[in-house]
Order: sequence, then C-alpha cells, then structure tokens
Amino acid sequence: MAAVPRTTDKDGTPVPQRLLAAATRLFAEQGYDRTSVQEIVEAAGVTKGALYHYFGSKEDLLHEVYARVLRLQQERLDAFADADEPVEKRLRDAAADVVVTTIENLDDAMIFFRSMHHLSPEKNKQVRAERRRYHERFRALIEEGQEAGVFSRATPADLVVDYHFGSVHHLGTWYRPDGPLGPREVADHLADLLLRALRP
Repeated sequence: MAAVPRTTDKDGTPVPQRLLAAATRLFAEQGYDRTSVQEIVEAAGVTKGALYHYFGSKEDLLHEVYARVLRLQQERLDAFADADEPVEKRLRDAAADVVVTTIENLDDAMIFFRSMHHLSPEKNKQVRAERRRYHERFRALIEEGQEAGVFSRATPADLVVDYHFGSVHHLGTWYRPDGPLGPREVADHLADLLLRALRP
C-alpha cells in the first residue's frame, strides 16, 4: 500500500500550500507553459507523488491559483451584501474590497488572465460560472439601489459592473507596490468613482 504524502513540511506549512506558492512564483516568473511539473516539485521540496496526491495535474494547480482568490472574494462579497447596512455602503465596501483583494493577490490574478486559455474547456466553463456568480451578486446590489431610487437607472446595471471590473482587471498592467498609491487608496478612489457614476 502506497504511503500517504506528508500533509505538512518541516516548518508546518501544508504541502498543498507549498505547492501553490511554488507554482505561483514560477508561473509569474517563467509563464505557465514554460514551467515544468519537475520544477514545481523541486521548488516546493516535495515529490511528484505528493503533487499528484493533492492536484491531478499542472492544470489543476493553475485553476486553484485563481479559484482560491475568487473563493475569498465571493465569501467577502456575500458578507458585504448580507450586512445590515444601507445599499450604498454595502456596494462601496464590496467595490473597494475587490480592488484590495486583487492587489494583494496580483500575481495570482495576472497569471490566470495570461494563462486561462491553457485550461480545458470544462475547467474554463467552471471558472466562468464562478466569476459569473460573483458578478451577478455584485450586480444585484446595484439593481437593489436602482430600484430603491438611491442609484441612477441611466446606465444599465450590467454596464456599471463591466465598468468597475474592467478597472479591476487592468490593475496588473499599471499597479506597482512601490508606487504613490497603496491598495486601500486605489480601492477608495475606484469605489468613489463607481458611486459617483451611480449618483441620481
């Protein structure tokens, strides 16, 4: 009977987390297609058996790099949307949070957008469905405000969502950690722009 791979390394870091950290760094530095499974396991200090115990393939690692960020953002959006606050505060909090969490995980997001075409049609469809669920929950906040007369109906909610997430998806092309604005400042500016665009 094959031995089950250790779940943690000597430092107590879970092996899946080690593998994801190594894959994220290598995908960011070299590109997904130029990174081998051997390089990932060597960087993580584990065997190929350990990788295949937790992830079925290199493609599964790529999927998880992005899926973990999306899961975090979905959980946080759900919490903001369900809060007992006025709709404009809930939307502003959600709009700012997606900026902060994207900047904090910029390597993951950039790797994914550059490499999404490497996913199988099935995994691609799964990711698109997860992103659509996030966008629909975000859009529901805008629609709630429009129906209550708090937000203008002049621009369709779908277009407002695309406007905000277009800004979020372009963060990787210009945001620099050593630049003049920190994550929270960028988030506040973009959230304020969104709320101003919705003002009746």
